[in-house]
Amino acid sequence: MKETKYRFVFDANVLVSGLLTPKGHSRQALTKADRNGFILQSSETFAELEQVIYRARFDKYLTDEERKQFLRDLLAKSIHVSITESITECRDPKDDKYLELAVSGEADYIVSGDQDLLIMHPFRDIPILRPAEFLAIDLQTPRRP
Repeated sequence: MKETKYRFVFDANVLVSGLLTPKGHSRQALTKADRNGFILQSSETFAELEQVIYRARFDKYLTDEERKQFLRDLLAKSIHVSITESITECRDPKDDKYLELAVSGEADYIVSGDQDLLIMHPFRDIPILRPAEFLAIDLQTPRRP
């Protein structure tokens, strides 16, 4: 039987939460995604992640080297996606980049804690789940034919 490799979109806040809380749902969701497929990144989503991870409020929790290592590791495990479709459907226009990434990268799941994205579940047949909800799904059963 052929092994299914899934394609996941994680928003910046879930990624940073995963870095900051090693035993939390966000980190567990990242680990699950890493075991079962690939995290998708676009230039826009990665730029936002870099901006968020270097906010001064995280200085007491993360060194520059920890941030750089996290970004390097994520890039090494991610698939870069070129955006092929502009989307302007989210009530927060800054979140449209995650919908664009999911559609352009043919994502199977979007993992987010952002209410502006969560209320759109599902978006074009792509489930948008909180990290805890993502942990509860069975990835052994293909979502798409």
